[in-house]
Amino acid sequence: MIKPTALRDHLLAAVPGLRRNRDQLSVFVDQGNIRCTAAHGLSFEYGYTVELLLTNYPGSADAVAIPLLAWLREHQCELLENLERGKDAIQFQVEILNNDLIDMSIRLPLTERVIVKPAADGSGRLDASHPAEPQLTEQLPAGPWQLYAGDELIAEWTSAAPTGSEIETPFPPAPTCHGCK
Repeated sequence: MIKPTALRDHLLAAVPGLRRNRDQLSVFVDQGNIRCTAAHGLSFEYGYTVELLLTNYPGSADAVAIPLLAWLREHQCELLENLERGKDAIQFQVEILNNDLIDMSIRLPLTERVIVKPAADGSGRLDASHPAEPQLTEQLPAGPWQLYAGDELIAEWTSAAPTGSEIETPFPPAPTCHGCK
């Protein structure tokens, strides 16, 4: 598994408070499973829960959460893009130890594909690789577009200017107190 180590390295590089004391961040993998279909070959997918444990951490939880979200955008983007799946995917608990130290646990589900292919030389060797996650493609720029199947024009349209793929998630409105003055 590559993602737990990559996430740890990312957080250590991004958060000065952790970089100064690397022992404050521990990473655990649990609830793991291996999913493989009966298709030809031995390729499979790891599915697991990663737990990040910060102990005696003197910094802001934001200093960890925001770099974590940036990492997820690249390495497990469906947790951010799929509102239903992401609703409770990233879980945390915090114990406030005193006015400037916390223990914090963050749990999140990750998956990791492993492609297993026989070597091209017929030697009986199998090679395993961990491909990068598919990334979002940029929207089409504004203008006329034509779609072809071979030499046949099958659709044509004019696209509007891209608005981006950002989805703002506003906080719920504050409750209205009708009896307050």
